[in-house]
Amino acid sequence: MRLSFGLLVASVAAGLLSVAAALLAMPAASLQFGLVMLLALLGYVLASRGVRRVRWAVAAGIGLLAVVAAVRLFWYQEQVDEAGWLTYGQGVAKTSMLARWQEMIDRERLAALGLALGVLCLAAGALALPSRGRRRGVATTVLALLLLAWFGLSAAREFGRYPLIDLLGAVWPALLAALVAMGALALSGWRADRRWLLPVGLFLLSLGAARAYSDLAGVWSGWWNLAEPADGVVLTLGVMVSTPTEDFPQVSRAIEAAIALAGAGLVAVGALRSSREADAS
Repeated sequence: MRLSFGLLVASVAAGLLSVAAALLAMPAASLQFGLVMLLALLGYVLASRGVRRVRWAVAAGIGLLAVVAAVRLFWYQEQVDEAGWLTYGQGVAKTSMLARWQEMIDRERLAALGLALGVLCLAAGALALPSRGRRRGVATTVLALLLLAWFGLSAAREFGRYPLIDLLGAVWPALLAALVAMGALALSGWRADRRWLLPVGLFLLSLGAARAYSDLAGVWSGWWNLAEPADGVVLTLGVMVSTPTEDFPQVSRAIEAAIALAGAGLVAVGALRSSREADAS
């Protein structure tokens, strides 16, 4: 018990450090602390008590998210020497830009696939919990439907501007992750622990998956605009790439890191707590 508690404390501390590093515009440190947080959380899940099928499904989900974090850290370190290729993109041959951009899309799609598999495992662990027949499950269903409606309206704008088949072929892993997370959120109320950690965690995971979809769709749409330019789009693209789109990008990154890490942590802790509560009752 002491080991699992110590790992949980280490996980929380590493998560806070990751968010702080993102806020201080230290992306490498943020990725490193995020990886440490997920590895400590994985150790906590493996060292905790609970229904075996729940514990192993949650451990598999956290492990996959840790793999995604490790891969992102590797990609970041690999690209440090290549920083600036986007800033000076107007002076680079179009074919070179397209190839580099396609590589970025492939990497983001791979990361989104890892996220989707991790969310699937976490959802499987949550749905393996026994249903308690609580009426408050209606609340999570309504919340999930509202979140799905917001997500659908946001995504519909891209569907009308680009070829649907091509867009879905690029973003389907992130889309799958978002839909699975929202579906698990809808059903989590009937399986929630007393402190509602599981539904809150799945809500945050749904937001994180929706953000991953938005990022991947944005990267792909930028590539498509460059590959199939309309009048004046190249000049606009150059301005967009070289100018920050947010007044405080470090705050946005810190919020994204907090949502992603807190969502994974709350789902893991909530699923194990609900499993123990079900055994006790």
